[in-house]
This record gives sequence, structure tokens and C-alpha cells, in this order.
Amino acid sequence: MGNRSAADAGGLRRGAGRARARGRVLLIGAVLAGNSLVCVSVASERALQTPTNYFILSLAAADLLLALLVLPLFVYSEVQGGAWLLSPGLCDALMAMDVMLCTASIFNLCAISVDRFVAVAVPLSYNRQGGGRRQLLLIGATWLLSAAVAAPVLCGLNDVRGRDPAVCRLEDRDYVVYSSLCSFFLPCPLMLLLYWATFRGLRRWEVARRAKLHGRAPRRPSGPGPPAPSPTPSLPQGPCGPDCQSPTPSLPQGPCGPDCQSPTPGLPQGSCGPDCQSPTPGLPQEPCAPDCRCPDSISAAATPPQSRRKRRAKITGRERKAMRVLPVVVGAFLLCWTPFFVVHITRALCPACSVPPRLVSAVTWLGYVNSALNPVIYTVFNAEFRNVFRKALRACC
Repeated sequence: MGNRSAADAGGLRRGAGRARARGRVLLIGAVLAGNSLVCVSVASERALQTPTNYFILSLAAADLLLALLVLPLFVYSEVQGGAWLLSPGLCDALMAMDVMLCTASIFNLCAISVDRFVAVAVPLSYNRQGGGRRQLLLIGATWLLSAAVAAPVLCGLNDVRGRDPAVCRLEDRDYVVYSSLCSFFLPCPLMLLLYWATFRGLRRWEVARRAKLHGRAPRRPSGPGPPAPSPTPSLPQGPCGPDCQSPTPSLPQGPCGPDCQSPTPGLPQGSCGPDCQSPTPGLPQEPCAPDCRCPDSISAAATPPQSRRKRRAKITGRERKAMRVLPVVVGAFLLCWTPFFVVHITRALCPACSVPPRLVSAVTWLGYVNSALNPVIYTVFNAEFRNVFRKALRACC
């Protein structure tokens, strides 16, 4: 009876292990399909080739590499009951790739937060640098920094004395703390702070823009223009428009109405009175306007330059639509990866603490689930991605 019970328990464990392995394989397929669709869509559709989507493309590339180079070996290890049957050198390469790609994901999100903060804080300077040069530099920096964080594993840090070759893990506890700080615990507060400042500045900018539009709408443009209809048709209007008082019949009026001082005999007067400069002989003179300014200068001062409006429109157009999905992407990343890094650093700082292996496996694969979630988030929250995904799926099917 005892042997039969042990055999049954072993069969149940093997059955549960096979079920978990099938679930892991399905997850890898979802990561590959979804992120491949993101990469193809951004590369082929011009409407999706925005600065923010360059970072999303880099993030999708990190998830694709994770599904191709890291997750299959982890599944193989779990099928073998958690034992590592391959070479220690391949284990070190696996650990280094895992650290680098997870770090690249969080660094890409940080780079997006930096880029969006610059776009809102200094929009005119941001739009002068076209072609995505700043974005490409940030993306290159994220991958170089990620490789630098993971490099010690390939340089022999994981090859410690007394290492068990049947277990594939990070052996140096100090490096576990260092990599966790660099990959998660330091970038995440910085990223959240930048997003808070970005959306706060964007809200202030929107409030000021609405107030300016509402305040400018009912006003009549300054400067000369067609005279407004007078309440008294029989009274002629002066050359300065309807705001000047009507002339008194018994007094001679200057061209600017009764508010201008009367001309002094013997002195040449300008067309707006003695406060204006006298006309230069031979130069055509403009009709008078309030404060003796040229009408063209008044209209130019009252209306913002067209180029400035275009630059502002770039911030509030497709880029702002792309920004709406970013809080969801960041929230999903934190939800999936926070448990892993908490358990990871707890095991390093407290070797005596008992952490069940099933919990370690669960939080590890919860982090990998995030790689499959991002394409779903883009499909649900971004209409442009959704339309391109539909066209791509129709073409494939």
C-alpha cells in the first residue's frame, strides 16, 4: 500500500509538472505572437512610427528575445524536475540574458518617461530635433546599461567554489542585491516621479490653452479693419474706427479724434498728433492706430506665430494619444515584477528565511507573463495599434 501511494503521488507530481510545462509553452507562444505583431506593425505602418512607439518597439524586442533565448531553457529545466542537466557555462549565459532583458524592459520604460518629460517641459526644443535622434540615443543607452548590469555574470562572478552544477541560479548574494537595485528598485521610483511631473505639466498646459482660447474668442482683433455698424447712421466715423468719439461740428478735428492735442501753429504734426514722430519725407505713412503703432505689428503681437502653433499641435496630437497607454503599461509591469524582485532580494538578504520553491517559480513566471500582456494592452487601449493589428491578422488569415 505504501509503495502504491508513493507511486500515485509521484504520478500526480509528474502530471502537474507536464500541465505546468504546457502552460509555459502556451505563454511562450503568446509572447512570440503578440510581440512579433507589435514589431511588424510599427515597422510597416507609418502612422505608428512615432517617438513613443520607438520605445515600445524596443520593449517588444526585449520580450521577443526573452521568449526565444531564456524561457525555453527554463521550461526544459522544469520538465526535468527543476534540475539543470546542461553545462554550467550555458547556465551562466542564461542568467546573464535573463538579467539583461528584464533590465532592458524597465530601462525602456524609464527612457519613455524621460522622453515624455522633455516633450512636455521644453516642447519647442523637443520638436526642433527631428528624426528620432534623441529617441535612438536613449534606446541605445538603455541596452548598453542593461548589458553592463548583466556583464559580471559572464565574467565569472557566478562561478563560485562549491557550486552545485545541478542547480542554475545566481550564486553571489551581493550581486543579487546589486542587480535588483539597478534593475528595479532604483529605476521604478524615478520613472514614477517623471510620469507624475509629466502629466502634471500636461494638465497645466491644457488648462492654460483652454483659458487662452476662451479668453480670445469673443474679442475683436485689434488694428484697422472694417468699421463696426454704428448705432447712429447719420454721424460719420473718424479714421481711427468706432472707438474714437464723434467729431464736434464747431471744432476742427485731427485725424485721431478729440483725444489728440490740437496742432501747434508752425510745427509739423504727425498724423496721430504731437506724441507721434513726424513723418519722414518721401516714405509712405500708415494710417493711425491705438498707441501710434503700425497695424501689422499689432496683429502680429496679438496672434501667436503659426510655427509655434504647429509645434504645440505635435505634442497634443498622436503623441498624446500614445501617452495614454503608457500608465497602463507601467502599471502592468509593476504588478507583474514587484513580487519577483521582493522575493528575489529577500532570499539574498535573509538566507535563513524559508521561501518555498513553488512561490519562487510562481513569482518568476508572473514576471514573464508581463511580456505577453503588453501587446494585449496596446490592442485594448490604443486605437491605431488595434486597427493595424486587424489589418495584419486579415492579411495573415
